[in-house]
Amino acid sequence: MLYGIAAASAALLLTAVLAALLRVPALRAGIVDRRRQRPLPALGGVAVVAVTCLVAWAGVWTKVAPLGDGVAELLVAGAAVAVLGLVADVWRLRARVLVAGTAVAAACVVPYDETGVWGGILAVGWIVFASVAFKGLDHADGLAGTVGVVAAFGTGVCAAAEVMDGLAVLLSVFAAALTGFLMHNWHPARVGMGACGSLFTGFLLSSAAVFTRAGYALGPTAGVLFCLGAVAAGDFLLVVLARATARRPLLRRGPDHLAHRLRRLGLTPPGAVVLLGAGSFSTVLVGVLVHAGWTGDGAVLWVAGGVLLVVLVLLRIPVQPPRRTVSTQVRGQLRVRNG
Repeated sequence: MLYGIAAASAALLLTAVLAALLRVPALRAGIVDRRRQRPLPALGGVAVVAVTCLVAWAGVWTKVAPLGDGVAELLVAGAAVAVLGLVADVWRLRARVLVAGTAVAAACVVPYDETGVWGGILAVGWIVFASVAFKGLDHADGLAGTVGVVAAFGTGVCAAAEVMDGLAVLLSVFAAALTGFLMHNWHPARVGMGACGSLFTGFLLSSAAVFTRAGYALGPTAGVLFCLGAVAAGDFLLVVLARATARRPLLRRGPDHLAHRLRRLGLTPPGAVVLLGAGSFSTVLVGVLVHAGWTGDGAVLWVAGGVLLVVLVLLRIPVQPPRRTVSTQVRGQLRVRNG
């Protein structure tokens, strides 16, 4: 217990310091998020990954907090995915390369002896989906980190309920590292997460959730996994539906994510993140309760219905202001001159 508190505190402070130190090198090297109106250094995820791995390794090396069977391999695979994301931040890899690399890493960590072959294949698909979905959440200051912290605590509770102490400590350290990163990523952000951090976040959380549910029935497991990652899944579904109905390329970036549409409704950037964080807390709480057996599996249907309703409502919110025609602009100029 004391080690967990000390490790989490160290992770929070180290990540906050390292993220600040990496800001200037990222700007000088041109490793920035080009989706923003201003260059945003995108090496904050490197700080999260490095500190999480360092603190976890320290616990293993001192034998104070061994990770347990398969968890060390999970962390190594997550670090490999983070390296792939870092390469994408620097050289802009194609999306299919990121998906393929994440799938290979996921295939190496799924516990097939407990999930079975077909269950393992589905688990690989979920890990890849969650990783890509969390990468999509990095479209607003503080959003991916906030949702990640909430999901990490929820998944950690599930791991603790299964007496996976090493995994629970790892997730608490990871949540603390994300909190330290959020000190610089809250609006207006000074450091971004980048593909390195967002892919690592999605991979680590989804893989850990698969570990905690390994050996359970497929249906309830799918429900719990969905609840733990409902906000990321909802954002992904919203983007896919929006771009499909508008006949826009799926991989072309655009202001059509959850936070973008909430801002069109009048919410401030921090307000949109707080609202989505509260939604994530609600869905994660349901997932934890279902996993612990404190509520029936039917609660998952309410979560799924709520996510679908939100997606359909926000789908009707325009994401681009209507363009003014040339004649309208000319008339406006004439009014100014004649006024």
